[in-house]
Amino acid sequence: MNLSQGRRYLAIPGPSVMPDRVLSAMHRAAPNIYEGPLHDLTARIMADLRRVARTSAHVAIYIVNGHGAWEAANANLFSRGDRALVASTGQFGLSWANSVRRMGVEVEFLDFGRSAKADAGRIEAALRADRGGRIKAVLLTHTDTASTVRNDVAEVRAAIDAAGHPALLAVDCIASMGCDPFLMDEWGVDVAVAASQKGLMVPPGLGFVWFSDKALAACKGSDLRTPYWDWEPRAFAEEYWQHFCGTAPTHHLFGLGEALTMILDEEGLSNVWARHERLARAVWAAVDAWGTGGDIALNVAAPDQRGTSVTAVRFGGGAGGRLRRWSEEVAGVTLGIPLGMAHSNEPAYGDYLRIGHMGHVNAHMVLGVLSVIEAGMKALQVAHGAGALDAATAMIAGA
Repeated sequence: MNLSQGRRYLAIPGPSVMPDRVLSAMHRAAPNIYEGPLHDLTARIMADLRRVARTSAHVAIYIVNGHGAWEAANANLFSRGDRALVASTGQFGLSWANSVRRMGVEVEFLDFGRSAKADAGRIEAALRADRGGRIKAVLLTHTDTASTVRNDVAEVRAAIDAAGHPALLAVDCIASMGCDPFLMDEWGVDVAVAASQKGLMVPPGLGFVWFSDKALAACKGSDLRTPYWDWEPRAFAEEYWQHFCGTAPTHHLFGLGEALTMILDEEGLSNVWARHERLARAVWAAVDAWGTGGDIALNVAAPDQRGTSVTAVRFGGGAGGRLRRWSEEVAGVTLGIPLGMAHSNEPAYGDYLRIGHMGHVNAHMVLGVLSVIEAGMKALQVAHGAGALDAATAMIAGA
């Protein structure tokens, strides 16, 4: 019997579930782009983007996905021949390193594996060893979407300061912005990067780069900057079109304006963070219970090193792949593939899946996904411990 009819559910770590209000806000005729309400909306969005990153820094909006936002940051941060120190805790740390390397920047790569946060001591040591001060910036992923490791940004800033090094701190917040607490100014972040399609609840297509006065001054001479990527006219536009280097992404802006209202003015950012943590802990409680009776485990052992937007789980013996197929084909729930955990031609590819719980997500959505996974394990005869759903519901109830 196939039970997948009805509205399908996408439990992947982006694109996330988009609120009906956001989609409705986008469903309208093209506006006047030369003056009027769109200009007022954009000014509010720029202010709200500062609020969501807890910063007074400058912000630039690009018509790109997350990879494009990396390139925007790279182009403004570096000149050819500069050096970056990349602290990697998963696939997206590696990918950002590859992106900046392909643009002509030398990369010193610190690999911290895929199941624990970056070691600030190693970062400090690498900076102390850079006696010539060649490292222009430290690149860090806040929550790696693939491994689901969450790094301690303030700890890394403290390591840079302890080393007495002038390097800027640039942080990829693509999987964490609007999900995990991120305090750009308090944590001493110089550049932050995010995109629209995850915690900000808008379709893919907008990338954001926040940058401090320190970064603005340090990067004035960057020779990788081209007219499209230059963050200065976008942040300090004298004419409206300069914000977007051409025609504005009108309908994405309508959606983003609605999403930011929901996050900041209605639910409140602190409540958004608390909701994500409670829902994430429900997922973790269920996985821990399953693991008592089977070859099942969370990819990240330490709770304080897990992102609250997505959870990577290992189901041994290829059960992860079988569960992904069963959940989608039979129950109508799409789970995330093990991006970066294993390649599709490797046996371990079937051992992992990822559960997205970011953005416009509530208790019944998360409990529904967990129930489908448990039903799949029963249908496929995957060994697992009992009590997972009780553990998850107790966490939701605050018991």
